[in-house]
Amino acid sequence: MRNAILEDQGSHEPARLGPAVLRWSGALTAAGLIVVPLWMLFGNSAVLGGHPALPALLLAAVAMGLVWMFILIKHSTLLRRWSPNLHRSSNNSRRPQRRVTRWQLVRGLAGRIVVLGLVAGLAWLNPFPYQPGGADGQTTGTSAEDATSITLAPEGKATSGLVFYPGARVDAHAYRDILGPLVDAGHLVVIVKPPLGISLLDTGQARGAMDRHPGITAWAVGGHSLGGVSASSFAKSNPDVSGLLLFGSYPADSLEDSENLSVLSISGSNDGLTTPDKIAASKLLLPPTATFATVQGGVHAFFGDYGEQPGDGQPGVPRDQAQQQIAAESVRFMDGVRSAG
Repeated sequence: MRNAILEDQGSHEPARLGPAVLRWSGALTAAGLIVVPLWMLFGNSAVLGGHPALPALLLAAVAMGLVWMFILIKHSTLLRRWSPNLHRSSNNSRRPQRRVTRWQLVRGLAGRIVVLGLVAGLAWLNPFPYQPGGADGQTTGTSAEDATSITLAPEGKATSGLVFYPGARVDAHAYRDILGPLVDAGHLVVIVKPPLGISLLDTGQARGAMDRHPGITAWAVGGHSLGGVSASSFAKSNPDVSGLLLFGSYPADSLEDSENLSVLSISGSNDGLTTPDKIAASKLLLPPTATFATVQGGVHAFFGDYGEQPGDGQPGVPRDQAQQQIAAESVRFMDGVRSAG
């Protein structure tokens, strides 16, 4: 009999603790939905300066968190208000608690874990902001910016242009300085702002930039890291693209048959992400006429100005020297695209 009573008490333990567990875990989850997006919105200038998709997603998360928190507070207030009245005539002086089944507890906790996973995903999308200090950012042209792109135009009329895709979660502004010498050499440069900082979500962004500049007769696309993958995909499916410029990157699909496509792949010998072995293997995916340039001692983060990047290698050369070489190789490549066009 005693064992039966103990088993009965043990079986009701989750039911007694369930409301408190769900209440406090819900408050924690709602707080995460509010705090993390607000921290990103106001703590990182690259969020509001990038594609509007990320701020919109963050604001939606904040609204969801506020609604959830309001429901929790309202529910707790109602419980405190009505519980004494409902049980005033009870012989038991202890305030009874609303009980939940084991299945309700498991389902509620699972839902909260999923939401916290989404919050972690939002935090992962926090972009690497532009950090000046690499290549000389002074150019002789003009710049214009809208919600989805940054346009750097040279003085006079340009006949050649480059549409550039940033690396994953990297502020588009981080490439203005290293691409500035192309503008000084007379080339139009358009740096796109990918949705959520992931260029694979819209690999066709280059088409809009090209259509806005009908005076350009020779176009190249390029990108850094994941941005180079998107640029390669665009070049493969758009024969009016004359050149492909890869910064620490390589294509996902073979471009071996793209005989009329000029390709330059610039990599760093100390790159810990797009390693020299990966660059060597990518030669089979590019046209036989593709050229390769290696920055000795260069690392992945040297292809833009956004600080260090997790997983990268140790640099063996100063950033400014590496970026001068990257810029010089890029100018020579774009000069060739213009001449061929």
